Amino acid sequence: MTAFAVDWLARRADLSPSRLALVDPERGERISYREWNQRADRVARALAAAGVGRGDRVAVLAENSLEVLDLLFACGKLGALFVPLNWRLADPEIERILAHARPHALIADTPHAERAALLGPAGRRITIAELAGLSELARGGLSPVDLAPSDPWVLCYTGGSTGTPKGVVQTHGSITWNAINTAATWGLGPDDVAILNAPLFHTGGLHVFTTPLVHAGGASIVCRRFDPAQVLALLASEPAPTLLFGVPTMFLRLVEHPAFAAADLSRLRIVISGGAPTPARLFTPFFARGVAFRTGYGLTEAGPNNFWLPPELARRKPGSVGWPLLHIEARLVADDDRLITGPDQVGELELRGPHVMAGYFGEPGASADVLAPSGWLATGDLARRDADGAYWIVGRSREMFITGGENVYPAEIEDVLCDHPAVLEAAVLGAPEPSWGEVGVAFVALRGIAPAASPADLAEFLASRLARYKVPRRYELLPELPRTGAGKIERAELRRRAVLLAAAAAMSSTTSPS
Repeated sequence: MTAFAVDWLARRADLSPSRLALVDPERGERISYREWNQRADRVARALAAAGVGRGDRVAVLAENSLEVLDLLFACGKLGALFVPLNWRLADPEIERILAHARPHALIADTPHAERAALLGPAGRRITIAELAGLSELARGGLSPVDLAPSDPWVLCYTGGSTGTPKGVVQTHGSITWNAINTAATWGLGPDDVAILNAPLFHTGGLHVFTTPLVHAGGASIVCRRFDPAQVLALLASEPAPTLLFGVPTMFLRLVEHPAFAAADLSRLRIVISGGAPTPARLFTPFFARGVAFRTGYGLTEAGPNNFWLPPELARRKPGSVGWPLLHIEARLVADDDRLITGPDQVGELELRGPHVMAGYFGEPGASADVLAPSGWLATGDLARRDADGAYWIVGRSREMFITGGENVYPAEIEDVLCDHPAVLEAAVLGAPEPSWGEVGVAFVALRGIAPAASPADLAEFLASRLARYKVPRRYELLPELPRTGAGKIERAELRRRAVLLAAAAAMSSTTSPS
């Protein structure tokens, strides 16, 4: 039997036509699966009328909306590639992505229409409003496209927090298997409702809950952006959200909102933080309210959902991502390519399964660097496995630095720094230093409360909790840490600043009087 790719919305329209699929709380709209499929069909006809066909890229510059989700599934129906663009990037950054992706069309919402008209190269420019007009003209049925699981569906550019973004090819098969893994192992069902406020230009917004919920027949509440007040208000609305995903910064803002203490969290079944290390102090406010707050692990190149920590173990293993999902293999590899089999040894995490990307678009060399012929994906992340077999993410292999011959993992230091009552968030990086090879540089955003912490206070706080070699030598206090469009800390920018700080310190030491 030949494998094939299914038109998800068409099948959902058959199986659960009247079930709620999407909610737009700002416009007061509620869309059933039958209605959503009809909307996506109209958009697919409009794209086809604009010359979009199988294999063509459709770039989308827009904030979260029902229309963006229509475009995602319309591209799936046509065999085209949905290319969501991070609208927070500067124009030259977006233009580099457009030059790489070579889209047939660039679709923009109203807030970004004027900007999109000036970007290039981008093929035909169409606003979402104009697309609606095209769909009215392009009546008639859609010719079915015979697609295989290996056919690409989404071209999702990585966040670029550690370097130049790459176009990750997510296929019909890899997206389907992420949905199968998530729905089966996390236990998603038709009664589940997720708040969707993570950006849809990021794999987290697209695939942590959104596409798996379509597979399970559940619903998404589509929010234009993250707003903690809106999230807390939605928890008391109908339909009641049962699922909540976000990056740590979003949860920090949520628990510090004045309305958090009185919010009803009882109907939240799964609350999961991902995209960056989760500070230890974030677990307590949720545990105190009976919520099994957990850390997830994913990446654009795989899933993004890869692990699951059973709720009964959430308090016993806070910070662990748990065990691989049903159809995923995981292993740890040492620097000398030796497989790590014992507990609590750090190695690079590798993943294998049908949820893994097809490769980087137009970059066979870069694809081969991380994706072995045997199917194992080198994630670039460091992890350990405890005696029970549960995995713990230690940090990025490129973020680890060596000081005086000792390996230092920034995530450990950042976690302790965030325990300081005056610290809102922190990022630690290694920078060159003649005597030690590298030393830690800490970038810290304070809460703005009195008394404020000084670099000396922070160093003393760390020294009482960590080995001396782990304590950063330099500190920079910032109003806020720079971020990528996906909400992650912009480590590439901080790395540049760390190197400049190290160079200035070296210059000062050589010019100071003896």
